[in-house]
Amino acid sequence: MLIDSHCHLNYKGLAEDQQAVLARARGAGIGGFLNISTRRSEWAEIIAVAERESDVWASVGIHPHEADQHADLGAEALLEAARHPRVVAIGETGLDYYYDHSDRQVQQDLFRVHIAVARETGLPLIIHTRDAEADTTRIVTEEMGKGAFPALIHCFTASADFARDMLALGLTISLSGIITFKNARDLQAIARDIPEDRLLVETDAPFLAPVPHRGKVCEPAFVADTARFVAELRGITSEALAASTTRNFHDLFRKVQQPGEGPGA
Repeated sequence: MLIDSHCHLNYKGLAEDQQAVLARARGAGIGGFLNISTRRSEWAEIIAVAERESDVWASVGIHPHEADQHADLGAEALLEAARHPRVVAIGETGLDYYYDHSDRQVQQDLFRVHIAVARETGLPLIIHTRDAEADTTRIVTEEMGKGAFPALIHCFTASADFARDMLALGLTISLSGIITFKNARDLQAIARDIPEDRLLVETDAPFLAPVPHRGKVCEPAFVADTARFVAELRGITSEALAASTTRNFHDLFRKVQQPGEGPGA
């Protein structure tokens, strides 16, 4: 079994035929899906999918692109949403200096709000970072000094030094379909050295379809292709990678109930 640790089931390309998308993924051996929110207006819909589908879980957070529109979002709004039993993560949040859709200081301030909520709730923080390695490292380091919190870098595309810094701070690294691209040689070298217990796989669907699906709308089923590529890269079987990444997912997202857990188990 594999888990797609980061997808957007409510985005255009997937939402129109969500049941068929999930059915295709389950048929490909995908046993769980973390459905990610990027703005407050999505939270109710994201949670509703998780309520309806027993193998789908929800996150609540504000993407850095949306920071300007949520500059006054306080911790209490996130804390209240995080109390829902199907919400298992905070984010995605972080810094994006590539597009600069939001003011950088607003991005940083909102990032710290999310970190405080992750620390208080114990729910993992899902971090998006692009062209912002120095500030991401600085903020995560400073905040870890105030008290540890679980976190991961999703859709990792940064440098080897940044990977080492994040791993040293206790974070997990998640790889998307970008790892399969021909121009991703540096990323592939980094992926070989990520400790087994700190590695996840994801699609970021409907974006970033892996080889051999490039140019198509990405679906959660395609995480199997990414996982197969990563396994070959690391010199292990696909089954071994599926087992370790699924175990890592449950170790990180501890609010997720595994089969046999919960009421009536």
